[in-house]
Amino acid sequence: MTKRYFFNIFFLLILVGVSSSCISKKDVRYLQPSESLTINEEGLVPYNVPEYRVTKGDILSLNVVTTPKGDAAQFYSSLNSSNTGSNSQAMSNNANQMGNNQMNSGSGGNATFYFNGLKVDSKGDVNIFGIGYIKAEGRTLEDMTKEIQEKVNENFLQGKSEVRLNLDGIRYYILGDMENVAITGEKTAYVTQLNIMQALAMNGGLNRTVDRKNIMIHRKYPEGIKTARLDLTREDAMNSPYYWLQNGDIIYLNTNSKIINGFGKEPVQTLTTGVSVLTTVMSIYLILTRL
Repeated sequence: MTKRYFFNIFFLLILVGVSSSCISKKDVRYLQPSESLTINEEGLVPYNVPEYRVTKGDILSLNVVTTPKGDAAQFYSSLNSSNTGSNSQAMSNNANQMGNNQMNSGSGGNATFYFNGLKVDSKGDVNIFGIGYIKAEGRTLEDMTKEIQEKVNENFLQGKSEVRLNLDGIRYYILGDMENVAITGEKTAYVTQLNIMQALAMNGGLNRTVDRKNIMIHRKYPEGIKTARLDLTREDAMNSPYYWLQNGDIIYLNTNSKIINGFGKEPVQTLTTGVSVLTTVMSIYLILTRL
């Protein structure tokens, strides 16, 4: 009686463990319908894209497009329209930099951009040759561009130049807490807007070991760093300002607890492991009953 009772209890525990370790469809499907999703009068999800504000340590790229005889060209521009050869060379260099970034992701940024870009110093300023110091921290690129354009117009030929101020794309980082998450590393996207679904798609998507309900994002602001959690299985994630990535975002991919405590990440693995455990238990039980 004692042996049979022990076997029944153990058998029940095995069944509960196998069933609880299985990952359901709700755990892996993206953006499932949610009643809390906010939509506008036209039935559309409004864009909630936060405007990026420059922080200390950022590196900016400044180019000034000028007329063939624009005085500003000798101070700033690598896109002087008087020399199509130089313009083509600049475009070629930019393309090479993009290729090097992709090949050397994880190397810590773009070396050319680092040495030639405008660095935001410890006071939150950038020093532009021929203009002087410009406040950068806490400002948008559009706001800074307008001020620099005004300075260029004051010192040189008004209406004969165009200021272009940019970051080196949207640089973000993906970090997983399991070794088999192959998409981890430093990433750069040369787009003006990027949401987390696009970023994950660019990197091959998430495997079943990742807990889609617990995606953590660390975002830097001039005041400090904020942490947010996204549940990518719910479509109301699109309402979050953290749904849209910003330069410097760190995405943490947490491992699903069912994978850590369960029998396998795939249903076949779970079933195979469960059968193996049950076979072992039956063997032990038969041996004990014959003693």
